[in-house]
Amino acid sequence: MIYLVSSAFKSLVVCVMEGSGMLNKEEIKKIIDEKKLIDGCIDLETQLTPNGFDLTVGKIYEFDAIGAVDFSNKERVVPEGKELIPEKQKSADKFGWWILKTGAYKVRTNETVNLPNDLVAQAFTRTTLLRMGAFTQHGVWDAGFHGKGEFVLIVGNPHGIKIKQNARIAQLVFLPTRETEGYKGIYKNLK
Repeated sequence: MIYLVSSAFKSLVVCVMEGSGMLNKEEIKKIIDEKKLIDGCIDLETQLTPNGFDLTVGKIYEFDAIGAVDFSNKERVVPEGKELIPEKQKSADKFGWWILKTGAYKVRTNETVNLPNDLVAQAFTRTTLLRMGAFTQHGVWDAGFHGKGEFVLIVGNPHGIKIKQNARIAQLVFLPTRETEGYKGIYKNLK
C-alpha cells in the first residue's frame, strides 16, 4: 500500500508494506534456525521474547583512555578499556559477579549476531536493569552486520549494581528492510 502525503513545502511518499514491522518470536526463531541469525546463545528458549531476543553479558570493560571521533573516521580512537573480571561469591559458584560503581562501562555480548542484508536490529535496555538504576545505550545494528554486540552500560544507582556473568541485559528487536549492500564498518566480525 502506498500513501502520498502532500504539504506546502514538499511531498512525502510513505510506503507501508503488508506484514512488515517488528518480527515476533516465531519469525526470529525461524531465522535463527535457518540462517544462524544468533550464535552463542546461553538458552534459546529463555532468551527469545515475544518480540525480540535477550542479549547476555560476556565481558565488561572499564574505560581507561580518551576516545576521539571525527567525520571521516581517520582520526577515530575507540578505547578498548580494561576488562573487569567477575568475582565468585562462593568457591562452589559456577559464575561470578561484576560489582559496578556509578559510571560508564562497555559491555560485549556472549552472542554473535549475523544480520542478513534485509534485516536491521535495535537494542533496548531490559526493564529489570532500569528498575535498578542502570541502562544500556545502543546504536542501530545495520543490515549485514556480523559480530558480537558492544554497547554502553550506564550505572546511575549511587549504591552501584551487581551483574552476574551471562545475565540478560538488553533486548534486541528485528525489523525487515529492503535488501541493501550491508554493513562494512570496522566492527564487522567483532569477536
